[in-house]
Amino acid sequence: MRLLHTSDWHLGQSLHGQDRDYEHTCFLKWLLGRVVELRPDALLVAGDIFDTVNPPLKAQERLYEFIVSAHEQLPTLTIVMIAGNHDSGSRIELPGPLMRSLRTHALGRVLWLDDGELDTERLLIPLTGKRGKVLGWCLALPFLRPAEVTGGALGDDYLGGIARVHEHLIAAANAKRGRGQALVAISHAHMAGGSVSLDSERSLVIGSAEALPASLFDNSIDYVALGHLHKPQRVNADFRLRYSGSPIPLSFSEVDYPHQILQVDFDSKGKLVDVHALRVPRAVDLKRVGPASLEQVLAALEALEAPGLLAEEIHLPWLEVRVLLEQPQPDLRQQIEAALLGKAARLVRIVADYQGGIRAQEEAGVLIELEQMTPQDLFARAWQDQYGNEADAQTLNDFALLLQEVQLEDEDA
Repeated sequence: MRLLHTSDWHLGQSLHGQDRDYEHTCFLKWLLGRVVELRPDALLVAGDIFDTVNPPLKAQERLYEFIVSAHEQLPTLTIVMIAGNHDSGSRIELPGPLMRSLRTHALGRVLWLDDGELDTERLLIPLTGKRGKVLGWCLALPFLRPAEVTGGALGDDYLGGIARVHEHLIAAANAKRGRGQALVAISHAHMAGGSVSLDSERSLVIGSAEALPASLFDNSIDYVALGHLHKPQRVNADFRLRYSGSPIPLSFSEVDYPHQILQVDFDSKGKLVDVHALRVPRAVDLKRVGPASLEQVLAALEALEAPGLLAEEIHLPWLEVRVLLEQPQPDLRQQIEAALLGKAARLVRIVADYQGGIRAQEEAGVLIELEQMTPQDLFARAWQDQYGNEADAQTLNDFALLLQEVQLEDEDA
């Protein structure tokens, strides 16, 4: 059996106001080519398919156009995709009956039966080969929201609820499993030991619970296709537990990531034998200049190449400029834009870093961009201003829980 594992497409994302549709279109065209070339039995998309719970129409069109094209090119292909924390579970599942006719299974939520048992049947997807034989089972674990695993008879322990879902689903999968059939889990979560990027991965912190233990997946699971962390990586060096990473850099902090999908191969006995990375070609590059002094930054910008005669603007790299300043420069943007005239770059962000950080900027009377501060920063500062002391750890944890609940309420708006 052969699988392709990908995640964190974030269709509809913008980079500081700039549309990424061209880049996503190029990726999906490339991915379709790999499906045709490698003829996998299944494609696993491990969450954050869209960038927001209410994605633009164009982003939704991209997804469904890909699914139709993949089915036309390889009718035996099974596609399994789950909702991530950026997705609306309900939206992902809405076209389910239509997608199943294209051998596509979209899982956005976990449900409990009247007797209090997990509805495991909808979360267990048979993975069949070219001749229709069941080669394995996919355990679909979309991002588990507190409302789905706590409350009422389920109790109020969020981590306990997550553990209960895993235990029930793995037990049900082992009960269904036939001889020589692999068990493959697909999950969108932050696993303990995973490396997080600086800018783009929305926190999954619930109170003080930040990362899930790898022990949730016992040795009966042959492979775990993970999503959420944008940097490709193993979890605790475990050969079975993998983040494929995002197919394009979703922030400038991800410029150096090796963006890829994973080819996962099993032998005839259902045992994992190889995981091979397939690098995704970058349709549009991201460049950073700085952090450096203004003089050094301007020199570096002036040294950039001019676009070729046939170069189209849509192919020019996105550019972030970071400048180290000791005092405000009112004409900073004008100086940077002048240095970029005729250069092969599209300026999307200027960051002025002052000695002493945000406090020093305020004291100097410098306007701070809201994007430079996290919600936690804003809360901590508001608390300090209101009460004259710093918020303690419990207060910050309570705020993290409240923030998570507000983010999840966006889905129902």
